[in-house]
Amino acid sequence: MDFSLSDLSDTLLSWTVIYGPSMLFVALLLGAMGVPLPATFLVLAAGAFIRQGVLDPYGAIILALLGATLGDLLSYGMGRFARGPIIRRFGRAPAWQKAELNLRQRGGIAVYLTRWLLTPLAIPTNLVAGSTGYPLSRFGAYVLAGETTWLLLFGGLGYAFSSQWEALSEFISNFSGVLVGIALLGLGSYFLFRRRKVADASIRPVVPAEPEL
Repeated sequence: MDFSLSDLSDTLLSWTVIYGPSMLFVALLLGAMGVPLPATFLVLAAGAFIRQGVLDPYGAIILALLGATLGDLLSYGMGRFARGPIIRRFGRAPAWQKAELNLRQRGGIAVYLTRWLLTPLAIPTNLVAGSTGYPLSRFGAYVLAGETTWLLLFGGLGYAFSSQWEALSEFISNFSGVLVGIALLGLGSYFLFRRRKVADASIRPVVPAEPEL
């Protein structure tokens, strides 16, 4: 028997109505750990359900934030658990060491944006942060800020457009894919430019100094 994404979404909506905020906690926890669940769709729906009086607003917000944040920390832990084999394989490579340094210096903005804007990149970011030893306290702070932004933004949109939240969810899903494509294209162009620059520098002829008279 086939089980489509539409069936999964309908099931999650039904369970959210039946079990309330507890279902939000479980679904967002699993989604943040990499289980393919329509998390943003569910947050939009929760906003609409709050306006319709189906969900308690305080319970929904608190448990949703706890579930999403805990899931991010657990997926970060997965990366940390695999740190040993990864470091043994790549740790001495200059590229790996530079990536780890960049993550420590500017990784916070990446963690924050992948919580609510570039959500398809959230799980890879968690794993890289864990495996490269990005500080847990800083990771947790940016995760908390990003997940709060995500819940308030998309839950608020679901609340404001409670009668059209399903159409809004489809639009946001498509828009998120476009943003990720642009981000990946930008990163690819940047690294290609850097690689060509390094290659040009390595083949540039060295002009010998003229002898002094």
